[in-house]
Amino acid sequence: MRLQALPAFSDNYIWAWVADDGQALLVDPGEAGPVLAAADQGLVPAAILLTHHHDDHIGGVPALLRRWPSLPVLAPDDERIATATRRVGGGERAELLGQPFDVLAVPGHTRSHVAFHFGGGDGLLFCGDTLFSLGCGRMFEGTPEQMLASLDRLAALPGDIRVCCGHEYTLANARFAQAVEPGNAALAARSAQAAALRDEGRPTVPSTMAGERAANPFLRVDETAVKAAVATHIGREPADRVETFAELRRWKDGFRA
Repeated sequence: MRLQALPAFSDNYIWAWVADDGQALLVDPGEAGPVLAAADQGLVPAAILLTHHHDDHIGGVPALLRRWPSLPVLAPDDERIATATRRVGGGERAELLGQPFDVLAVPGHTRSHVAFHFGGGDGLLFCGDTLFSLGCGRMFEGTPEQMLASLDRLAALPGDIRVCCGHEYTLANARFAQAVEPGNAALAARSAQAAALRDEGRPTVPSTMAGERAANPFLRVDETAVKAAVATHIGREPADRVETFAELRRWKDGFRA
């Protein structure tokens, strides 16, 4: 199977994981147009996976169901996702197109956010807006404790897992990450790689979990350099790792490069 990132809106990605016969699993189709265009080139939607209820991740589903009425739609147990044909939650295991996957509960960005981990030979994580390349999502509905626990859960996955997030935010996230850890060599290398990819008009994602653990400050709240940067920013030592994360996220919310 091959992985394809379909650009949507200004910086979203709709992920398509496509089998040799063109059948595809679609993740977070916020608009229908990119999927319909891919279908004109041979893509055949087999199922839709939704990570959370925000419209830029689910808005295209009604139009896709008009085109393919029997298409399964797997989504979190959230009444705000009316198009779901099957509700899923953390701890569930299922299979689509012969590919087994686990559903991970990752609240924080939203209260019902889930991620889909395909742990076979391809090793894919579709994490929506919980984990980004060199960043993480804003906490619209969850607490710092929830979001940090969700990121810890994802960071514990194998290092070669490809991290398929919902937005092209890598360069902006890199600027913040370098303000936090200017001496991080892995971060410097990833930032340069991302800049080169964007110069070529290519996506910076997927990344790998090992790469995120090495360079993403939100997965590095226990590192001395990150803790020291947060302490300097707020003018005191954080009480614990949750406060370190909360202050790091607050710092990012107001960051202007």
